[in-house]
Amino acid sequence: MRNTVDWSDYELIDCSDGERLERWGNIVLIRPDPQVIWKTPKNHPLWKNAHARYHRSQTGGGKWEQYKKIPDAWRINYKDLAFNVKPMGFKHTGLFPEQAVNWDFMMNLIKNAGRPVKVLNLFAYTGGATVAALKAGASVVHVDASKGMVAWAKENAVASGVDGAPVRWIVDDCIKFVNREIRRGNKYDIIIMDPPSYGRGPGGEVWKLEDEIYSFAEICSQVLSDDPLMVLINSYTTGLSPSVMEYILGSLVSKRYGGKLTCDEIGLPVTKTGMVLPCGASAMWLKD
Repeated sequence: MRNTVDWSDYELIDCSDGERLERWGNIVLIRPDPQVIWKTPKNHPLWKNAHARYHRSQTGGGKWEQYKKIPDAWRINYKDLAFNVKPMGFKHTGLFPEQAVNWDFMMNLIKNAGRPVKVLNLFAYTGGATVAALKAGASVVHVDASKGMVAWAKENAVASGVDGAPVRWIVDDCIKFVNREIRRGNKYDIIIMDPPSYGRGPGGEVWKLEDEIYSFAEICSQVLSDDPLMVLINSYTTGLSPSVMEYILGSLVSKRYGGKLTCDEIGLPVTKTGMVLPCGASAMWLKD
């Protein structure tokens, strides 16, 4: 499992009985996590002294309960990157801190490429990977279907000082956008995708990741440059293993370009126990 130990403004303090105890800057939150199935003692004092806790509803969704006053939004930093976070619906804060391990890898790849690098970030959310790629010197096309998330990503670019970098902000359905890029003949050296487990398109089309990921990865492979550097698939879908995603990349990308395949879980170190909480999965194709 890959994880980063370089966070200072984020900390996974403890996790037990379906919940995480986390510090975001100087704000302590308790959020649900279905993977935390163990019931170890919640004896860390911050379990009883958090700023807010997210409660799931039995009918779906949920709400935040505030124990102390917290700002509507606040800023946290990862190395020289900065992000605006806030408690929002469905337990999220606008950032997945475990992804920092992928940001670091990609930034190193871009900095050492020795040439201009074009990045396509699909299902790009609030732009963690976009900001990281821009900071490393790449040009980026950032695509997400949510206008609000793209606006948030722009705020993160400003916070990180890369708002003047070469980036296109696209509010669009990712499948439709990639198909248009194929027709236009546009190509990319790095493709990152973080598709949702389930969703509906603007016309009511149902997206189920297990059913759609191969066909989507297939069209994405058609916008790779002649000398690509990386394709990265992230997933938070429990039923989609890292090895399955690796096989998809092997079938679609390695067959044409050769290169190297890797897959693994990504996680967050837990301060109290010294262990690592698995948070998602990644599969990666690399040039060599």
